[in-house]
Order: sequence, then C-alpha cells, then structure tokens
Amino acid sequence: MFGRILAITGTVLVLTSGISIAQQPAKPNDAQIAHIAYTAGEIDIKAAQQALQKSRNNEVRQFAEDMVRDHKAVHEKAVALPKKLNVTPQDNDTSRALTKQADEELKKLAQLDGSAFDRAYAQNEVAYHQTVNKALETTLIQSASNPELKDLLSTGLKIFQGHEQHAEQVMASLK
Repeated sequence: MFGRILAITGTVLVLTSGISIAQQPAKPNDAQIAHIAYTAGEIDIKAAQQALQKSRNNEVRQFAEDMVRDHKAVHEKAVALPKKLNVTPQDNDTSRALTKQADEELKKLAQLDGSAFDRAYAQNEVAYHQTVNKALETTLIQSASNPELKDLLSTGLKIFQGHEQHAEQVMASLK
C-alpha cells in the first residue's frame, strides 16, 4: 500500500509540476485532460468491479456499486463531450502512468481475500480519490481552456470529493 501511495504521489507531482520523462508541457491541453479524466474514471470502475467480485462486506459492496454507477455516469459525459467539441482525447504520460499503477494495484488486491481485501480496497480508494481530487483542483480544471470541459471537471470534482469522504467512512468502519 505504501508503494501505491508513493506512486500516486509521484503522479500528482507530474500533474502539478508538468515534469515527466517525455517532458510533457506544464499545462496539459484539453485533449490530454480529456484522456486523463477518462482514464481516471476507467481505473475506478475496474477497481470497483473487482471489489464487487471479491468482497462479501455489505458496506464495501455498496461503496463499489456507487463507484461503478457514478463513474460510469461521468464517463459517459467525458466520452460525449470531446465528440461534441470535435476533439480527440490524446494519450499522454500521465494517463499511461495512472493505468500502469492501477494495473499493479489491481494485481496486489487480487491476492487478498476477506477483510484484508476490504481494508486494502478502502485504503486504495481513499488514496486514489485524494490524488484525483488534488489533480483536478490544482491542475486539470485550471488548465482546461474549454468552458464545457471545465464544467464537467468541476462537477466531477464535487462527486469525487463525496467519494473520498465515503471511502474514508468505509475505511473507518473496517478497522
């Protein structure tokens, strides 16, 4: 879990400082932001689907169901908006790093069962939402130039802040 938090922190630093291996510009463009937002939603949907397969805890399962429902709703808008604006989401170092880290975390979680899985999943969700929310607040919303994209990201931030609080509640109940 500590490794996951370090990896997420590194991603936030990349997002907020603009420094990456490929020296991506400090300010991501709307096409890159759209891809990052899409990727972040997909990651949380996959994690929630894993929780629904593995967990027997009603609170964890309810949280995972909420994640699937809410992230799919935002995801639909995140896919529709670039089409409406005639913008093709652009893969980038940040979205690739997020995907790589998430895949590694899903493999770790797959090795766990029962309450160990539930606690690790909840801890991961708290850390993940903290990271995504910070990136939205400090970089992505500010960097977006299209008003509709800014609105979508701002709406997503409000929803994801609620997810972070819910994840904290789930984590506290599992101790």
